[in-house]
Amino acid sequence: QVTLVESGGGLVQSGGSLRLSCQASGITFSNYAMGWFRQAPGKEREFVAQIDRGGSQFTTYYADSVKGRFTISRDNAKNAVYLQMNSLKPMDRAVYTCGATRHSGSRWEDDYEYWGQGTQVTVSS
Repeated sequence: QVTLVESGGGLVQSGGSLRLSCQASGITFSNYAMGWFRQAPGKEREFVAQIDRGGSQFTTYYADSVKGRFTISRDNAKNAVYLQMNSLKPMDRAVYTCGATRHSGSRWEDDYEYWGQGTQVTVSS
């Protein structure tokens, strides 16, 4: 049984911060790159960030819209991936979902084998 469970969403004012967590179980976590996607009301799901499977150094990838504001990280000992979101804007309002893939660097949702249920992020103006 594979599960990915997100937490940390909520309501913040523009300019505020949130830290999302994704707890994985049932997989060999270190074998998977982990990504964050989001889907805003009335929009398609879009790629946000990914961190690769890792070695001595984890390579990260970001959508242009969040680069410089969001930071993805992982802790393989805890089977967890995080998304630190700073300088939040109303356009960041979305349901954020974590996913697991064997394809490092992929922004294509079809490459992701497992998904969490999502957590809501709301940013007020």
